Amino acid sequence: MPNHKHESHPQITARLKRAHGHLAKVIAMLEEHAPCSDVAQQLFAVERAVTNAKRALIHDHIDHCLSSEDGGSGIEDFKTITKYL
Repeated sequence: MPNHKHESHPQITARLKRAHGHLAKVIAMLEEHAPCSDVAQQLFAVERAVTNAKRALIHDHIDHCLSSEDGGSGIEDFKTITKYL
């Protein structure tokens, strides 16, 4: 498998770790019977963190992995990744 590490990957990893922390907090809050509005706020934070990580990954992929120099396969790769937007 080719190496797909980019400069943005550490920042994306940090975003996902933040989402992981928010999700752990949601689980704890549910187990502790926290108010639903507080749980919803934490779920919103999880959702935003994952969305931001996904967006950063896709933007990085578009910037660094898709080029017209690859014989046109970049277009197919772009079509494939857009289903995750």
